[in-house]
Amino acid sequence: MSGTEEASGRGGPIAHGGDLDAAQALFPHGELPWIDLSTGINPVPYPCPPLEASAFRRLPSRADLNALCAAAAHAYGVADPARVAAAPGTQILIETLPRLRPHSRVAVIGPTYGEHEAAWLRGGHAVTLVPDPAQAEGADVVVVVNPNNPDGRSWEASTLLDLAGRLARRGGWLVVDEAFIDLEAVESLAPRASSGLVVLRSFGKTYGLAGIRLGFAVAEPALALRIGAALGPWAVPGPALAIGRAALSDEAWLREAAIDRHADALRLDRLLACRGGRIVGGTCLFRTAAFDDAPSLFRRLGEAGIYVRRFEANPHWLRFGLPADKGEWCRLSRVLKPA
Repeated sequence: MSGTEEASGRGGPIAHGGDLDAAQALFPHGELPWIDLSTGINPVPYPCPPLEASAFRRLPSRADLNALCAAAAHAYGVADPARVAAAPGTQILIETLPRLRPHSRVAVIGPTYGEHEAAWLRGGHAVTLVPDPAQAEGADVVVVVNPNNPDGRSWEASTLLDLAGRLARRGGWLVVDEAFIDLEAVESLAPRASSGLVVLRSFGKTYGLAGIRLGFAVAEPALALRIGAALGPWAVPGPALAIGRAALSDEAWLREAAIDRHADALRLDRLLACRGGRIVGGTCLFRTAAFDDAPSLFRRLGEAGIYVRRFEANPHWLRFGLPADKGEWCRLSRVLKPA
């Protein structure tokens, strides 16, 4: 999941973070090299292991896919790997789920990642945006991003499980997008996925390898099998299978990343607060703050070659990803220094 990106119209094209072409068009004389803080991707990526040449030369095998799903199941606390479907990124899962149901009433808890609403609309479903799961009465499908992007809101597992149970009893689904949960102190529902509950997990954000295009759906085995069948054979390429399996099995790296990124997020909060930002929320991979002069600050950052996310619906909000190294921290600090 990329960042909260806003549609130009319901179901219309969505502007995403990470588009440096757009940044360069807005600020053609921006300082180089660009610092892209417009996404919520770990700026310190997992060190990719050496890959055998066969990962590129041959089609991925069923055994390779099964090994990846087993690694994901272990990493996410899922007892049965048959509950895990692997995909070339969670975005394709967001696109696929609406095609697996008859036309339904869908409630998306928002504001949130815009592709959820857009995908269900494209699938011909009736979609309503509501601010809280308690206001999703009457929906056949409820979509929750937990923790939410861009404000970091989260919901208790008991609340979501109760909702999932009520939806399941009438043939509905609760879709929980946990794209940013890996490094957070928020309880995942992946170990408790059952009838009516679909949990999406992102690989690229946590491990800083968005270009690998890898994501997972956790659901009851029959639905996980349907999702995999809808994606078709060889959906996940060989290099992604190998890198994903290695990274998901490296628990020590994940623990260290959580400690380091939490420290970075606190450092960013202090920096934004010194500039007059009021912290709205976020996760340890991005922070959202409100500024009285957000539009002018966005321009100042862009002219300095630093690209952040802005929001049409909340013009005072700016979202910042984490700088990758000392040089990027220094550049950001220089621009944010109070006048």
